[in-house]
Amino acid sequence: MALLFCLGIISRIELVSLPSWYINYAGDFLWAMLIFYTFALITRKPTIHILIISIVFTYLIEVSQLFHPPWLEYLRSIKLFAFILGFTFFWSDLIAYTLGIILASGIDRKLIKNNVQTLNNAMEKTRNYSNV
Repeated sequence: MALLFCLGIISRIELVSLPSWYINYAGDFLWAMLIFYTFALITRKPTIHILIISIVFTYLIEVSQLFHPPWLEYLRSIKLFAFILGFTFFWSDLIAYTLGIILASGIDRKLIKNNVQTLNNAMEKTRNYSNV
């Protein structure tokens, strides 16, 4: 998660010369992955549930950028909230969020499958040793 956070912050810093596609989309893509993994750690729900929760959450944040009440603008004036809430609605952000969450959920499912297989192998070895 720290790596995702750092890569996302780098995509927003103008001191580094990066390709325009990276500057435009990578931050949103990585932010969505970070949201997915945060919900995965907090909720411990099945991957599909976390995927849905993450999509809804990121889409709501993006849609909130269509509204500019004073209290929300005040929150956006704080740097941390500005990173989270953003300022301007873009349809392309929804695509970046979707792709980031899908990748994160694929990685999560692969890791879970590998962990279950490793656990099953360890249990099988334990059974074999106890039968000797």
